[in-house]
Amino acid sequence: MNTSDVIIVGGGLAGLVAAAELADRGKQVTLIDQEPEAFLGGQAFWSLGGLMLIDSPEQRRMGIKDSRELALQDWMGSAQFDRPEDAWPRKWAEAYVDFAAGPMRSWLYDMGMRWFPVVGWAERGGSFGSGHGNSVPRFHLTWGVGPGTMEPFERRVREHEQAGRITLKFRHRCSHIIMENGAAVGVSGEVLAADVASRGQKTNRDIVGDFELRAPSVVVTSGGIGGDFELVRKSWPTARLGPAPKEMIAGVPAHVDGRMIAISEAAGGQLINNDRMWHYTEGVKNWDPIWPNHGIRILPGPSSMWFDAKGNRFPAPSLPGFDSLGSLKMILDTGFDYSWFITTQKIVKKEFALSGSEQNPDFADKSWVKVLQQRILNKAATPAVEAFKEHGENFVAAQTLPELIAKMNGMEGNDLLSLDKIEAEIRARDMQVDNNFTKDAQIMAIHAARNYRGDKLQRTAKLHKILDPENGPLIGVKLNIITRKTLGGLQTNLDSQMLDASGTPIPGLFAAGEVAGFGGGGYHGYNALEGTFLGGCIFSGRQAGRADTIA
Repeated sequence: MNTSDVIIVGGGLAGLVAAAELADRGKQVTLIDQEPEAFLGGQAFWSLGGLMLIDSPEQRRMGIKDSRELALQDWMGSAQFDRPEDAWPRKWAEAYVDFAAGPMRSWLYDMGMRWFPVVGWAERGGSFGSGHGNSVPRFHLTWGVGPGTMEPFERRVREHEQAGRITLKFRHRCSHIIMENGAAVGVSGEVLAADVASRGQKTNRDIVGDFELRAPSVVVTSGGIGGDFELVRKSWPTARLGPAPKEMIAGVPAHVDGRMIAISEAAGGQLINNDRMWHYTEGVKNWDPIWPNHGIRILPGPSSMWFDAKGNRFPAPSLPGFDSLGSLKMILDTGFDYSWFITTQKIVKKEFALSGSEQNPDFADKSWVKVLQQRILNKAATPAVEAFKEHGENFVAAQTLPELIAKMNGMEGNDLLSLDKIEAEIRARDMQVDNNFTKDAQIMAIHAARNYRGDKLQRTAKLHKILDPENGPLIGVKLNIITRKTLGGLQTNLDSQMLDASGTPIPGLFAAGEVAGFGGGGYHGYNALEGTFLGGCIFSGRQAGRADTIA
């Protein structure tokens, strides 16, 4: 006997959106998750809350001219779709651009969502207009960051729960999608022991019972694989990026384990593009960790000098904040899995931001006073950044370059960094500052960034000489590779319905969010433009929740 109309597996953002939309239609929904109730919202809670919107009022107020056509050109130049199985991902990409340029903002606004007025410029690319990257700033920071992005949907889900239309079952781990006559009819699995761990911490896997739930539709919204290094390495595109890093840090909690992908495949779903993934190169170990191997990403402005493990400066477009995947390959090509920023206190103060809701309490608290105090008026960096400088094992500071290089070599227990070579590179760069003209690509990028008043206000330091003591102290940062997003996933049509190996929709079986490559099995292609991860969870969850193919 059916226990509801729809079962949703996974209580992250995509699951919340789908549940809210389905209940709005009068459907009886059961949402299950392997984690405790305090984890509702999943990985989205820890995010910075950025959304890619196109031709928004926020953009127009900042003097940004954007359009659906420009955004689609940027997306396709970044995605570089080149496989037969990219047919559905391409359709999803076009549909998302239409959504982000159309009803997305007004729909979210009507639910109470607001955005910081300065639009961020992420993934700037740095090659050709037809290539990877955002031609204009599009990263809209949600007021309230990750929790603020979740809040409208969690509120709707809780209202439906009170009305009896949604049932939430936590510590229910799905291990099997029940198929009958080629259609999904339910799920079964294990009930896990209660756990009082704080949100994000690793929880127990002690089994205290089992369960079976039946419904004519099952929606899988269980996330990606970033918390399981073994799965990341198994899917790693060695031919394209080089060997997987020997050492990585985790940008997502341990519950982002990818286990529902294989379970969905066993039910007939088709995994495509699993070799496409999105990891960052600017990771630092969290000095106050929440989950295992907890890493935080530095969101850099364009001014820090970037060197490989042997002290060679990276060329453009491997500049801070320009080309994540290209920089990742360049690092791995060195035979090492880390790199270095050499920077100044002036740059750190203006340009260093940290990913994660917990690292941005001013935005999380929706406090204009705190934002002004910590990011505009304060002479130091934000308290979170200053805490990493003081306590983080990947940071060193010094008044002179010889002292700094000695500390950086000491951190790794080697002498790979040559003072003479690095000093010559920095001095050559500093000489370029004396004129408004330059042949240094990074300085060109700094000039270009400061032409945008949003960057000039809060994200790009005034051009200055690295070795001038007035700009110090000097700061060295060891940058680790940090896991984050799965770009490939379960193939779906535009109703979020899973497709089998022949491309035929599987009756009653759906997928949304990261487990579906944020739509279609990989709507980013090879590269992401940022703001499209949470945005993809919202869009694909909405598509599933509104699909007329859901019984």
